[in-house]
Amino acid sequence: MNEEVIPILRVADAEAAIEWYARLRFARQWEHRFEPGFPLFVAVARGSMQLFLSEHEGDARPDTLIYLKVADLDDVAAEFGVEPQAQPWGRVLELTDPDGNRLRIASVDG
Repeated sequence: MNEEVIPILRVADAEAAIEWYARLRFARQWEHRFEPGFPLFVAVARGSMQLFLSEHEGDARPDTLIYLKVADLDDVAAEFGVEPQAQPWGRVLELTDPDGNRLRIASVDG
């Protein structure tokens, strides 16, 4: 098993968050709920990248920032109607999910 880091993002509605992250080509992998009516904890993945989306209030704080590198930056930009900005380290775009979590997304090509 490879070592990895998996960010946990606080979300108010995991099902709505899953739909939003699907636009970034993340797919639901698994979910956990201690019992019916309890907060939902979901794993989503895009290739080797994985995120945990948690309705649990103590798991993460809102307004988190994560940095992703993708091969299809132009497709992501088109999906969200934004333009990547040229930075000294490459092209980058910024998005904010419905729960206020911020994503900086760069091209793997720089």
